[in-house]
Amino acid sequence: MAVTIKDVEHIAKLAKLDFSEEEKSKFTEEFNEILVFMEKLNELDTSKVEPLSHVIELQNVFREDSVRSSLPTQDALKNAPAKTEQFFKVPKVIDR
Repeated sequence: MAVTIKDVEHIAKLAKLDFSEEEKSKFTEEFNEILVFMEKLNELDTSKVEPLSHVIELQNVFREDSVRSSLPTQDALKNAPAKTEQFFKVPKVIDR
């Protein structure tokens, strides 16, 4: 399936872009080159290749969870610009 100038115009319209006739011709050629490359990839035998969700294997980098005491309220509120005895004071953002 080859890409035509009409296809490029449709893609440009979807992306709300405007191209000159020269740019449309250039994009048509480039899209067709991409399709030729994809066809070359389709020639490869991938029957013994496991599907991947990522190109490289990922590892969890989080630390182990551990139980420990929380920050004391007074320390948490120490640098707050507005506070009450136990809470941060913030502007009201929701009307009832």
